[in-house]
Amino acid sequence: MNKEKRNFTDEQMLRRKAEEQLRKNQNKVAKPVIETDTTKLLHELQVHQIELEMQNEELRQANETAEIALKKYTMLYDFSPMGYFTLESDGSICDLNFTGAEMLGEKRFSLVNANFKLFVSEKSITVFNTFFSKVFSSNAKESCEVMLGYDHNPLSTVYMEGIVTGENRQCLLSVVDISEFTKLKRIQ
Repeated sequence: MNKEKRNFTDEQMLRRKAEEQLRKNQNKVAKPVIETDTTKLLHELQVHQIELEMQNEELRQANETAEIALKKYTMLYDFSPMGYFTLESDGSICDLNFTGAEMLGEKRFSLVNANFKLFVSEKSITVFNTFFSKVFSSNAKESCEVMLGYDHNPLSTVYMEGIVTGENRQCLLSVVDISEFTKLKRIQ
């Protein structure tokens, strides 16, 4: 950041910059300086107005920066080639991205509050349950390979990593479809 872009949350600096701006504006108009209560009040109001304009500009720039970051991280999360899930300790889905919904073969909105375990095939449920309990007990990143599927319909073989974070103690789960990779492995 250059010297002109300062943090205007410091009240004294903001006041000084506003008065400086007011002096510049008054020099352009060339009014006689009369120190009366009315002119002092006018001066204070003008300084305050400029302070507000400067704060408004700073807020506008901060909002613009936040909007850019939001777009960036929305793209990164929602359209990632791997599935992302946030799970409660009982396995219910709090949040997921579009790829995660696609992996489970459902619409995103219909999966919120559904139990992720319902989408793990019967053959893999023991592996998943062991993995999931380790994630919550170890507080370290854990991983496993399971088959997703429901109603006796296999969906895909996936590699998943999970970790519990935050005060809410939710599991952040990343899931990668490795079906094609495992098919190639079997062929060789």
